Amino acid sequence: MVISSQPQPAPSAELIDFLQQRLGLSGSALTLGLRQAELEQAPLPIVLWSFGLLSLDQLQQVFDWQDAQNQG
Repeated sequence: MVISSQPQPAPSAELIDFLQQRLGLSGSALTLGLRQAELEQAPLPIVLWSFGLLSLDQLQQVFDWQDAQNQG
């Protein structure tokens, strides 16, 4: 379980699209991750990784994508 002391913002539609389209995450895996991320107030990518729904390489791809989004 990953519990944050700070409330996390809801994941963007762009992040959800990236997870589904680029990484091939299923709808049911995404639903589980979203529910758990809200419950734990933790970042969605970390929750997905902690549940084994993303590999470490995929998690790095998400971080790289998020960095690119923040720079552009």
